[in-house]
Amino acid sequence: MLHLRLIVPADRTDEVLGLVERTVGTAHVAVLAGAARSPVGDVVLCDVAREAGDELIGALRKMGIDDCGSITVENMDLTLSRRADEAERAAPGEGADAVLWEELSEVTHEESTFSATYVAFLAVATMLAACGVMLDNAILIVGAMAVGPEFGPLAGISTALVQRAPRLVARSLWALIGGFAAAMVLTAGFAWLMDAFGLFNADMVTADRPNTGFIWHPDWMSFVVALLAGVAGTLSLTSAKSGALIGVAISVTTVPAAANAAVAFSYQDLQQTWGSSGQLLANLGGIVLAGTLTLLIQKALWNTQRRTTPVDRGTPSTSGRV
Repeated sequence: MLHLRLIVPADRTDEVLGLVERTVGTAHVAVLAGAARSPVGDVVLCDVAREAGDELIGALRKMGIDDCGSITVENMDLTLSRRADEAERAAPGEGADAVLWEELSEVTHEESTFSATYVAFLAVATMLAACGVMLDNAILIVGAMAVGPEFGPLAGISTALVQRAPRLVARSLWALIGGFAAAMVLTAGFAWLMDAFGLFNADMVTADRPNTGFIWHPDWMSFVVALLAGVAGTLSLTSAKSGALIGVAISVTTVPAAANAAVAFSYQDLQQTWGSSGQLLANLGGIVLAGTLTLLIQKALWNTQRRTTPVDRGTPSTSGRV
């Protein structure tokens, strides 16, 4: 279930309580009259089944509670309550299938920010991958994939396309393109520095690399893997199973492809530069396409499920004023 903490102007508390108590799937409603100081108002607490959360949060935002007060949402791992069980049974649909669009938009917005930390993570990941391709070391490649933060902007693009939010699309594209451009420039400089110290050389670029040579040889399988990774990554975000993101990160060669392109360019190996760039674009495009389609399908299935599932209003919510 989800726990909502609302700060509401005192003259709108009854209106908000009415909305909360009319929403199927709510429980444990309480009001702390005059408890809020900044902004001034009442504190309304309630629990809501995940499958009813998006509807309630959207309705509260339409009422302008996020402007005149605040809406805070927390995921609860364990709730032991008969009323909570009744609320979850009454809410239409399944919690595992529910998408909290407000939460998804907020998460992808935060992860799609072009910041110094984001660029630093991406640059370090690309440099690690550069060491991996030059040494033909698959372990370093996997480590670099896990460090790379590029899935955030990719998910941001997919979410913004489904939500028809052009500003978030532009923000995510800037983080993605600007981040990779900065990381690749820094990696090219890193390769030059490593060459100056005698740790990299041109022969390492052209040598047979059985473990990492696939990075600059894109094919249809690269695109298929990117599609599958995009589906898995999107599902992990919408279902709050973030642990799956590690598997997504190490299944696509975005960061290694960017690293190989940067290193090859620094040694004027244009064939590998273009091949790695193609691999990078295939992976990025596949993830965005799969993520967008996954969200569209989830949205359609959820709407269908809510229309076809009978609503059991169960026991009405009770509220208490303190």
